[in-house]
Amino acid sequence: MEGQIDLFTLLAMIVAVIAVLKLRSVLGQRSDEDDARIERKAREEVRNPATAGAGSDKVVSLPRRDREEPAVLGAPVDTEEADNRVREFAKGDETVADGLFAIRKLDPEFDPGAFIAGAKQAYEIIVTSFGEGNKKALRDLLSKDVLEGFTAAINEREARGERIEQNFVGINKADILEAELKNGVANITMRFVSQLITATRDKAGTIVAGDPTKISDVTDIWTFSRDISTARARSNPNWRLIATQDAH
Repeated sequence: MEGQIDLFTLLAMIVAVIAVLKLRSVLGQRSDEDDARIERKAREEVRNPATAGAGSDKVVSLPRRDREEPAVLGAPVDTEEADNRVREFAKGDETVADGLFAIRKLDPEFDPGAFIAGAKQAYEIIVTSFGEGNKKALRDLLSKDVLEGFTAAINEREARGERIEQNFVGINKADILEAELKNGVANITMRFVSQLITATRDKAGTIVAGDPTKISDVTDIWTFSRDISTARARSNPNWRLIATQDAH
């Protein structure tokens, strides 16, 4: 009888040991589901790194060349096509063409058509933000001197208790008037012909300037600037408004 009890006890101990070893082996392994979850998390971190989304929402990058297809290292550049594109936007002005060629020589990514598209976008944002008195939105688009002028005008308007009611209708024309490369800095002067509905009201709500029922044609001449002197500088695609002048 005692021998039978010892045998049963021994068998129970063996079963217990096997169970413990089995449990340890399971706890020390990842299931296929665990692996899949970890892989999904890694892919998500690659798509959304911690630095993504940094910066101001109001920064407008005046684009260079369209990038619908990835660039191929060593791929030949259609120089003739690029030259024709520069001449197209220079509109027969050799001085403008020479300036655009100089800019593109230092920054091969530069494309005048894409620049104009970005400049039009920046123009609308700046005009609209100035009318709204949104100094924060202007900060990333203007040079220090121009920002000071715009800010002073907004402050004076607010001190008088005036406000602008404005509707940006659209841009009818946007042309390059001047282009130059000086000490590694690209400067491009644009003429914008736009349409606005604008009216300024005083504290009492009386219209003191403009007409809220009339579309006005507005012509502005603005100069944008961008440092392209080094590869590091060229990595920043943003242009800033550095000068404004009245159309003659």
